[in-house]
Amino acid sequence: MTKGLPKPKIKQTKDGSTTLYSSRFNQHYHNPNGAVAESRHVFFETPRLPDAINQKETLNIFETGFGTGLNLLLLSEYLKESESQTVVNYYSVEGFPVDGQTARDFDFGDNPELNKAKPLLIDIFEDLKPGLNKFELSGQLTLHLFIGLFDEFFKTNQVNKIDFVLHDPFSPDANPDLWTLPVFQNLASISRNDAVLATYCAATSARAAMAVAGWNVAKAKGALGKREMTVASLNPEKLKPFKRINEKRLIERFERGDFEL
Repeated sequence: MTKGLPKPKIKQTKDGSTTLYSSRFNQHYHNPNGAVAESRHVFFETPRLPDAINQKETLNIFETGFGTGLNLLLLSEYLKESESQTVVNYYSVEGFPVDGQTARDFDFGDNPELNKAKPLLIDIFEDLKPGLNKFELSGQLTLHLFIGLFDEFFKTNQVNKIDFVLHDPFSPDANPDLWTLPVFQNLASISRNDAVLATYCAATSARAAMAVAGWNVAKAKGALGKREMTVASLNPEKLKPFKRINEKRLIERFERGDFEL
């Protein structure tokens, strides 16, 4: 925790689960209308990650922003619900991790399995060190959690080719450094051709940066009152269920300098 900044504050969301409020970024970690509901919609149901769990022998996932660890717990829950034996490597980067005491105050609302798994999160947060941390969470799930900045991860670490990108940093207004062309180029460089990137963000500037980096881009229904979210893939065939965006037009606007970076 950086000196001079208060710890993130626990806030309850409308689905009964908690999120955190960051003074550093002046933003909630999750949608105040429902932390668990938003994560399920954006990072699992819309990109069809549960289908992949049932279809693949191995799965590699990259998350930008570990935050409260909610997406990891949801993934673990989906794995338990599935009859498959899919082996998952879960890579995540977090620049400003919360401490174990904060994790003790997490509440996942009317989700008994998530609340039952909370001690796992507490152990993770209490055992973190700068750099890459590896946790064998089960025979199916391994967490590779890098504590440090996004650029540092790509300078010092290698990953298996990624099947799903959960792009979950604070918004472009609050944390613009994680919505730039180099970020989406780095994500493309570690992704399989048919990888799917999902994010709650619908900002045109972010979509333009994705397009310039080689991602095909589409819009999907947003979660909990948000009109849209974004889904992207290096393979346009993966976006057939969604409404495509005109990448050529976005690239032209990007190159013209329409967006502040």
